[in-house]
Amino acid sequence: MQISPPISPDSAAPSEDRKSIARKLGLAEVSDGIRSAAEADLRDLIIKARLPVPMFNARLYLGPAFLAAVDAWWPQAGVAVEVDSREWHLSPADWDHTLRRGRRLSAHGVIVLHVTPDQLRTQPAAVLADIRRALAAGRSPATQAIRALPAAG
Repeated sequence: MQISPPISPDSAAPSEDRKSIARKLGLAEVSDGIRSAAEADLRDLIIKARLPVPMFNARLYLGPAFLAAVDAWWPQAGVAVEVDSREWHLSPADWDHTLRRGRRLSAHGVIVLHVTPDQLRTQPAAVLADIRRALAAGRSPATQAIRALPAAG
């Protein structure tokens, strides 16, 4: 998977205005499968830390059966990161769906790390340490049957 490098105002040509830079930022993130500001924060954190770059918003399948869509997926390690915001996970139905998805992934040997958008901003070192530990823990033989498709459109 080709990941677009982070774009910053410092790397822009002198004639580019802030709107042009913002559009490029958005296009790079969308092309990488990023669908929210929190996921963009996760992507930037991973790239700056020089961690292996995951698939973003990967759709995971076990055979023909859909298993789950995850915010970040490292297929070599069988690790998923989910950015869980109150906005999308607060209602009882959404919370129940989140727990069922996590349980289903864990039952198939996937290491699932849950982080909040606030933790990405205020505790980046702790989040990165957890990701590094999970990646080092290796791949469960059970996750080798899982195939991933990149984010759709």
